[in-house]
Amino acid sequence: MTVKVAVIYYSATGKVHTLAQAVAEGAAAAGAEVRLRRVAELAPDSAIAQNPLWRRHADATASIAQARMEDLAWADAFAFGTPTRFGTPAAQLKQFIDQAGELWREGKLADKPVTAFTSAFNRHGGNEATILSLGNVFYHWGALIVPPGFTDPVVYAAGGNPYGTSLVNGDGSDAAALEAARYQGRRLARVTMRLLGDGRVTDGGDARETIAATTSQTS
Repeated sequence: MTVKVAVIYYSATGKVHTLAQAVAEGAAAAGAEVRLRRVAELAPDSAIAQNPLWRRHADATASIAQARMEDLAWADAFAFGTPTRFGTPAAQLKQFIDQAGELWREGKLADKPVTAFTSAFNRHGGNEATILSLGNVFYHWGALIVPPGFTDPVVYAAGGNPYGTSLVNGDGSDAAALEAARYQGRRLARVTMRLLGDGRVTDGGDARETIAATTSQTS
């Protein structure tokens, strides 16, 4: 069974874009059909031009298709990525989500697995709060939140965020975070397969072994 996963994100200078690519790679490796989509930029070009990294990333990713409501209707599962903005999602991603009212009213977002990932400049710069605030949207949709949890050693290696992969800019953790993002994409795809009736998926044993091993090391 091929499931359809939409990876929808906003990235200003490229960190969340890199995570989004990794999530998409993980979902594809699990057998999913994936759409990688960036949301529309809301900032004026004059503001982007003042930051060379922002300008460079905007130009480099101009060929990536912009997200549309049709991508949400198409997908069996979603992965949303955003930089943290004072502990909340970036306005660009929120503006896209705010357009989903009609799909929500029609019930077309309900019962679909969803996960989220983020990036901040500092380790305590709002990563967890940003993902949790996106959860409020998913509750309203009736979507099924699929966090990475503490289900694989890569989660610990990337800093141990059970809510979703979070990359901290400049702390040297990029490689570990990208591996965790790939795992998050695989997990989302596999859980979706299970929900849609593919009985081949068995993640529970690995999760129990990981939890048991970690508990024995820290208790």
